[in-house]
Amino acid sequence: MKNFLNLIKHKTWFALLPVFLVAALTGSAQAAPTPSFSAVAVGTTNNLTLTVSVAVADADLGRPGNYYVGFNFENNWYFLTPQGWVDNSTGSVPVYATTNLYSGSAVLVKDTNFSSYIGAKLFIGYGLSESDMVNNAKYAQVYTITADSVTMGPAAVLLGSSANFAILAKTAVSTVPASAIYGDVGVSPAATSFLTGFSLTLVGTVSATSTQVIGSLYGADMTPPTNSNLTIAVLDMQTAYTDAAGRPTPDFLNLGAGNIGGATLEAGLYNWGSSVTIPGDLAISGGANDVWIFQIAGDLSISANKRITLAGGAQAKNIFWQVAGQVLIEAGAHFEGNILSQTAITMQTGSSLSGRALAQTMVALDSATVVKPAP
Repeated sequence: MKNFLNLIKHKTWFALLPVFLVAALTGSAQAAPTPSFSAVAVGTTNNLTLTVSVAVADADLGRPGNYYVGFNFENNWYFLTPQGWVDNSTGSVPVYATTNLYSGSAVLVKDTNFSSYIGAKLFIGYGLSESDMVNNAKYAQVYTITADSVTMGPAAVLLGSSANFAILAKTAVSTVPASAIYGDVGVSPAATSFLTGFSLTLVGTVSATSTQVIGSLYGADMTPPTNSNLTIAVLDMQTAYTDAAGRPTPDFLNLGAGNIGGATLEAGLYNWGSSVTIPGDLAISGGANDVWIFQIAGDLSISANKRITLAGGAQAKNIFWQVAGQVLIEAGAHFEGNILSQTAITMQTGSSLSGRALAQTMVALDSATVVKPAP
């Protein structure tokens, strides 16, 4: 676990803090009969922004005094000083700043991951002296880091209306019977004739059915609103691919030199400047709201009869594989997550996918199973 003091020293403690008192607070002449302190939190515990406020009592307004900012974590105290954060659990309370006392607000921390520091408590105070602050209760605990909304990893990729499909492709979707697809299938701008192997039964001019699909099938030559809905879904698929590919500052770079068989992957942003292979079983482990994004510059393949398994509550809907090349799920293999391929996705005999196959060329199945995840 990261050292708490290192976090508050070196992460994203906002540049406004050095002028927290001399600028933000002195810019306001608001006061109150008694002192009060508060904090407003925005975001989740792993992406937290805190804004703190001080209301100086009428009797103290404009008088010279001190401000104090402290965190208590695991019975250790950390205080903000003009030189930065210090560990100080005994002795006098370090002063943040000495100035004329005024009320106001400022951002204390922005977009910081506190998920490893559940229970840390933030205190704000002021006083004409330390004894004045302590003896006259001119301080308060204003925030406690909680696990209520902890999520790990980057923000999820927004699939838009492409999320309505188990399989979506631009040029073709083919099956060697009998495949089993749980969710809708679409192809656009290609026509319905490029849905091959399904033995389609048309439902008027807006959709089709197949014994291999629990859902409907759609082609770009169908009548409104199907054709326009498909156009939007394909654009959303392309936007999602661009979003996933463009996420900056990966947590893991070229892990395993592209061979991730046998690994256990925690939530985060992964990037490879090469192809990625999964020659052994792979575990994806994390919470129900955690997110994984895999950026792959080459191809992606999982070997025959190998499996991706989920642990700790991880969900396929929160896993995104952005692949610039082709994706191959070999015979009998099982895959998890949303596949965003710039080219083709091929699923060999007896393979399965819990997720979505979203391809900017074609998707080919050979007696394969695809199950679209629940929302």
